[in-house]
Amino acid sequence: MPQDFLGDVSALQAVALLAALAAGYLVHKLVLGLRAKGAGALARRIIQEAEREAETKKRESRLEAKDELYRTRARFEEESQERRKELKKLERRLGQREENLDRKLDLLEKKDRDHSERSRQLSAAEKDLQEKKRELDALAEQERKALQRVSGMSAEEARRLLLSRVEEEVREEAAVIIKRAGEEAARTSEKKAREIVSLAIQRCAADHVVESTVSVVTLPNDEMKGRIIGREGRNIRALENATGINVIIDDTPEAVVLSGFDQVRRETARISLQRLISDGRIHPARIEDVVAKVKQEMEVTIREVGEKAAFDIGVHGLHQEEIKLLGRLKYRTSYG
Repeated sequence: MPQDFLGDVSALQAVALLAALAAGYLVHKLVLGLRAKGAGALARRIIQEAEREAETKKRESRLEAKDELYRTRARFEEESQERRKELKKLERRLGQREENLDRKLDLLEKKDRDHSERSRQLSAAEKDLQEKKRELDALAEQERKALQRVSGMSAEEARRLLLSRVEEEVREEAAVIIKRAGEEAARTSEKKAREIVSLAIQRCAADHVVESTVSVVTLPNDEMKGRIIGREGRNIRALENATGINVIIDDTPEAVVLSGFDQVRRETARISLQRLISDGRIHPARIEDVVAKVKQEMEVTIREVGEKAAFDIGVHGLHQEEIKLLGRLKYRTSYG
């Protein structure tokens, strides 16, 4: 019994093992089937995504190709337009050159015609001169023969007499021509000289007069103009009387003009006015004091400049008045 029981148990165990093996096989097969189905779906999904991505890239490539084509076409159009502009410019230049060449050709033709006309006139004048020369020769021959008949002189004597008469006539005519030419040259030269001088005066007189007769003093502000003028014009009158220079105050911003032909006085007025502006005290008494002091300083400056000039040119032993005159040349302009 126990052995039969053990045999039955072993059989049951074998059956159970076989059943378990069969169930495991079925489960494994089922799992493999499910895996195969999932792998196929995944593969199909990957393929679909790849196809979509390929289609997207194809569309992007097409768009990029279209953009590149558009840009290339735009560049080509721009370059073509620039080349057309350059061609138009070249055409205009060629047209201008052709016009210039035509004008030059016309001028050359005109000059050629003028030259031909002048040559013709010269040829005609030369023929006239030759004709007149033949007539003069004939007249001279007639006169020679007449002289020989009247005076009984030989041909050589008649020739000398004729030559002397012709020489006298030529001298008289030459003297008249020379006198006339001299008078004409004198009139023309005087007129031309006057034109040149008047033109030079017109061109240079204004600037030269302004440079030689005017000095400008810069002001710190426009309020200083009122202080320079003073109450009822007392300050400006005092400055003009003390320096002998005209003080012009106009609409020029922050500037006063000093006008006068004497450059020493104008320089004295300029330095005095600058010192009064720097000091700030501007009234008649102060103006007279400053001008007197500047005049003394100008005398010293003129003497020093004269001494330096005399030393530079190597002249010694000059009188003080001569040295002063030499120093004043610093403030002198030509023809002033």
